[in-house]
Amino acid sequence: MINNWLKIFLYQIKNNKFFTALNVLGLAMGIAGLIFAILYWNDEHSYNAWNPDKERIFYSVVDLGENKVWGASAAPVGSYLSSIPEVTEYCYMNAWYTSAVMQYKGKKAIIEKVTDAQKNFFSFFPFEFTMGNSATALQEGTVVLSEKTAKRLFGSDNPMGEVIQSGDKSFTVKGVYKLKGKSSFEPDLVTCEINPKLKEKESRWGSFSFAMLVKLKDPAKVATVQDKIEGLYYDYGTKRSAVESGISTKEYVDRYGKTKIYLESLKDLRLHSRVSDVPEGRGNYQFLLIMLGLSLLILLISIVNYVNLATANAIKRAKEVGVRKILGASKGNIVKQFVFETVLTTLFSMLLAMVIVEISLPYYNMFLGKELVIKGTQLHMQLLAVFIIIVALSGIMPAIYVSKFESINVLKGNFSRSKKGIWLRNGMLVFQFSIASFFIVGSYIVNQQVNYLGSKDLGFKGDQIIDINYRNPYDFTVDNFDKILARKYVSVKERLLSIKGVEQVSGGTFRIGGGASQQTTFTCGDKEVSLQYMIVDFDLLDLMKIKIAKGRDLSPNFASDTINSVLLNETAVKMFNLKDPVGKYVTYWDDKKFKIIGIVKDFHLNNPQDPIPPMIFSHYKTMNWMIQNTNNIYVKVNPKYMESAVAEMEELWRTVDPDYPFSYDFVDKNFARSYQSFVRQRNLFSLLNIAVIMIALFGLFALASYSIQRRMKEIAIRKTLGADTSVLLKELSKQYIIFCVVGFLIALFPVYILLDKWLDNFSYRISISVLPFIIGFVVLMALTLIVVLGRAYRATRVNVLKYLKYE
Repeated sequence: MINNWLKIFLYQIKNNKFFTALNVLGLAMGIAGLIFAILYWNDEHSYNAWNPDKERIFYSVVDLGENKVWGASAAPVGSYLSSIPEVTEYCYMNAWYTSAVMQYKGKKAIIEKVTDAQKNFFSFFPFEFTMGNSATALQEGTVVLSEKTAKRLFGSDNPMGEVIQSGDKSFTVKGVYKLKGKSSFEPDLVTCEINPKLKEKESRWGSFSFAMLVKLKDPAKVATVQDKIEGLYYDYGTKRSAVESGISTKEYVDRYGKTKIYLESLKDLRLHSRVSDVPEGRGNYQFLLIMLGLSLLILLISIVNYVNLATANAIKRAKEVGVRKILGASKGNIVKQFVFETVLTTLFSMLLAMVIVEISLPYYNMFLGKELVIKGTQLHMQLLAVFIIIVALSGIMPAIYVSKFESINVLKGNFSRSKKGIWLRNGMLVFQFSIASFFIVGSYIVNQQVNYLGSKDLGFKGDQIIDINYRNPYDFTVDNFDKILARKYVSVKERLLSIKGVEQVSGGTFRIGGGASQQTTFTCGDKEVSLQYMIVDFDLLDLMKIKIAKGRDLSPNFASDTINSVLLNETAVKMFNLKDPVGKYVTYWDDKKFKIIGIVKDFHLNNPQDPIPPMIFSHYKTMNWMIQNTNNIYVKVNPKYMESAVAEMEELWRTVDPDYPFSYDFVDKNFARSYQSFVRQRNLFSLLNIAVIMIALFGLFALASYSIQRRMKEIAIRKTLGADTSVLLKELSKQYIIFCVVGFLIALFPVYILLDKWLDNFSYRISISVLPFIIGFVVLMALTLIVVLGRAYRATRVNVLKYLKYE
């Protein structure tokens, strides 16, 4: 029986090569799109999945109101956690990676992913130790290496007990580990130098500088623990601040609010965190859902395509089914045969999809910035599930439809006049038009928004400006460390200015496209506002062509500008509700007063989809210790000398920072990367748009061909009676025009609602106009007419005698 079914299947392929190829290719494209989405989904959900305590470990997030939500905790809170019985242990660590030069016997290696943490770090991230003891390896003065780092530094030698140098510090290697899987923390090297920093801030409840993880006995008690930690901040932080401010605690809370704590589960940290303050960053859950949803739509349109073609092709196989039923085949036997054919077609399509994925995966990884691979039991099980679902959806309905043919009517030739299946096919064709309309209109709107971000006035000019990564290491225990750092910065600046082609040099504690390093609360009158604190050198605003709206810029001609002068941006002025701000004063948290000398026009600091934050600017000498945060030096270069100037800068950096390679970027390019995720969404939408249109056109072409083929005798008679070609073309294409219009109208509201919701991600967005819908309709109608009229015109050119000679 199977052998017989296989022969019939191969015979059908032989007689329908072109349409079979279209069917297989369309289905393969849909499956390939879904495989890509599954690979991305699996990778994002694999973060921390290996950790046995992922449901008991929580990341502490602090919400201070006014959009001040940080993945950081105050240093003193940890010492009070012993009073909370639901907490078994806690661990402080840096929420970012640092880099360090490690030396061993004259061999240097730059380690980019260094984490500084308390000694129980490996209790929270139990990586597999290949050398040493995870419970005791991490101590002050010791270091624990990943296998990759150990191999870089020691080669095949045993690293245990060896001493490595980082600057003037020595560390003894006490352990080597290997990563078990994706993790929110994937350091190459872990140190335990954080305790002195915690001790320095042990009484500062308003300083949030360190990440903190807590482990609970029972994860169901997380709400209780959150309330208790909030109580600690209230008792020891809020009440103390109220006393220092000379007001009651109630009045302080009414004015400034209470500290809110969120404990976020480690298992959800990658995709559902409120913050991105973890070294490996936060995934884009919305983008993940968009990719999966669009991929499912494409697969669905591929399945609809298959079903449409299968039911249309049933006309050619009606007599075959009738004869088989006369010979004794049951409905069940007919269903099994057609499901068997669907299984083979789907299997071929899936194999072709895997080839497409394998070939395209490097480009897909480049597109997402990932390193995805096709492997794993989970993926195989998912592909099996996809295979079963496709067979069920695309095979069972056409099989049942065919099995219901009445043998006598079919053999009499009456099937061609039957209306069975026509409404079903037409309905599915309308559905295809709807999905195609959604993608065409949606792609245009997404392109409009991303292009708007790219062309928007950013408030600064970043072209021909080089942003140098200025490594600025310091030891706060050294006397006058701030003055040492200031002298070094001035020396570097002067040496850069001596390079031919360099026009301006200035430094700051912020990075265009990356934000500011400090956020601090200032008071003006009865208003207290949290501001992005921007420490700058003279001329930095002029170098960036950032305009002054009122007053003047910081200048070396005024001695007060290095003592107590500040600038506010327009957003800060609005938040302070100042009508005439120049000349007024703002107060820092330690009662230091600053005079406002100018207002800076708003400019985008982070990325163009986020609102512009309130900012305050002062010279680095007004806060001597802030020079330590100057990690960016901006250099404006004459384009004629760009190549030679960069080469000289690189040569200079060998003396400025001999341990690190010269690292720089252009400000405009760096800023463009700040909204790269939305560029990727645009590219994804455009790519899937092409796939959807191709699949829909495959189906439309095949279905129109079958429909016209059924009407060839009618066309021949009409031509014999003198019908004009234009009349025939109109008659053959009008139903598809109607389907196109209906499908487009069905898609109108979904595309508007979903794209409007997507645009809500942006503080600065376009308004959805009628233009994308007009363009979408015109494109869809044009493609429909090209396919249908092309096929119909060929039908009108046939020899009528071929279809009339038996009449």
